[in-house]
Amino acid sequence: MGKSKVLVVGGTGYIGRRIVKASLAEGHETYVLQRPEIGLDIEKLETLLSFKRQGAHLIEGSFNDHKRLVEAVKQVDVVICTMSGVHFRSHNLLLQLKLVDAIKEAGNVKRFFPSEFGMDPSRMGHALEPGRVSFDEKMAVRKAIEDANIPFTYVVANCFAGYFVGNLSQLERLTPPKDKVFLYGDGNVKAVYMDENDVATYTIKAIDDPRTLNKTLYIRPPDNILAQSQLIQKWETLTGRKLQKISISADDFLASMKGKEYVCMYVCMYVCM
Repeated sequence: MGKSKVLVVGGTGYIGRRIVKASLAEGHETYVLQRPEIGLDIEKLETLLSFKRQGAHLIEGSFNDHKRLVEAVKQVDVVICTMSGVHFRSHNLLLQLKLVDAIKEAGNVKRFFPSEFGMDPSRMGHALEPGRVSFDEKMAVRKAIEDANIPFTYVVANCFAGYFVGNLSQLERLTPPKDKVFLYGDGNVKAVYMDENDVATYTIKAIDDPRTLNKTLYIRPPDNILAQSQLIQKWETLTGRKLQKISISADDFLASMKGKEYVCMYVCMYVCM
């Protein structure tokens, strides 16, 4: 059998553009939804045109035009959605319900990958507001997919390296601290840190793999499972510099969010879950 035709929805985003590149690299006929909602965002347009030069097909479509969305879906075998679910970028997870309706009507899609790629929402029932908003919405999308009997794969990759590694898992910054570092709790709880390009590659390799049909794919390379303290130690070894370590208890962390703007609170909760 030939390689599946792939449609990426949200292809200009942080993970989406990596998914597009990985799909092209693996030799899939790759389509990217070009939505009129990008308006005058010239950077997104330039990204779309760069995909076209690399061999991707651009399909015009909008979540506000069900017929056009169905027509786009009918051209492919696999749909991968990478729409953002964090409030400090954009928050569009529930728009996927319109995509689910289009896939159901089209009736030809053999696999749908909804926008997941982070923590497993089915295991985040204990999450606090406002961070749990994304998890609840992802579960609503999952329910719609399964109620519609759409073949699916959920990809769980946990912590993106771009947000969690270079800053040693510090809040409100993406670069490493120079003098002191905050430890959450004792710093010994382990997490999975993933290179975003690897997440994209694993996702694309899963689309034609029967083992991932109607399953959750957990990406957990053993060497990527580290405690925050181990991450800091690696940085100290690399730089030859010791950092002052300040432990923040769970109570102190929650207290620090009181009175903050909603988006700031969301960043804190999203990063630490």
